Amino acid sequence: MAHIITPLDQPSNYKDSQARVDRHTQNELLAKSTTLYVGNLSFYTTEEQIYELFSKCTTPEDGGGIKRIIMGLDRNTRTPCGFCFVEYYTHAEAKACLRYISGTKLDERIIRCDIDLGYRDGRQFGRGKSGGQVRDEHRQDYDPGRGGWGAQAQRMEAERRREVEERYNDAQDVPGAVAGGGGDWKAEHNQEATLKRARSPEDEGESGRGEPRARVDDSDHGADRM
Repeated sequence: MAHIITPLDQPSNYKDSQARVDRHTQNELLAKSTTLYVGNLSFYTTEEQIYELFSKCTTPEDGGGIKRIIMGLDRNTRTPCGFCFVEYYTHAEAKACLRYISGTKLDERIIRCDIDLGYRDGRQFGRGKSGGQVRDEHRQDYDPGRGGWGAQAQRMEAERRREVEERYNDAQDVPGAVAGGGGDWKAEHNQEATLKRARSPEDEGESGRGEPRARVDDSDHGADRM
């Protein structure tokens, strides 16, 4: 059964596209790495929260502990974008955290951990087109902990709003356009309707069916009342 169950402290098959090492060399480096990659973090998770959680598997009495935490940042805004690197003093501590902390919740999110080749300057920035992580570039769901909609969806919505505003502004420049409120058009329409309903003086003496009205003589009225 041992060969069926995947050990929880084994690194994944992920290979950094910017790491210029072959697979064999990568495995050798991972076997002694003291750096842990942490993903699927909320944009609002703080460094203090990460330190509190990931220090639970350290052994300070043996000279271990967390060496430093590098927060992942949006390349453009320099704000947290959902990942970090945690460096330990020993490889055993990194493996222990991979085993016991990966898959647990932090800020109501299931975090993912992996043994990393090691932090290099520049890796703290997102590699997505918008400055964040690539996974948030094409995400179609709404995630309030990671900036709402994905970056691509936000760009499409912004473009749609811009086109609607341009059409609205163009329509306002046209005389009598409904997009501008329709005030001029309504005034012209009401005036035309009034002219259509107007009657000539000759029509006042006609009945509704176009026949002359019968004139009632005042003397006859008086006679009837008598």
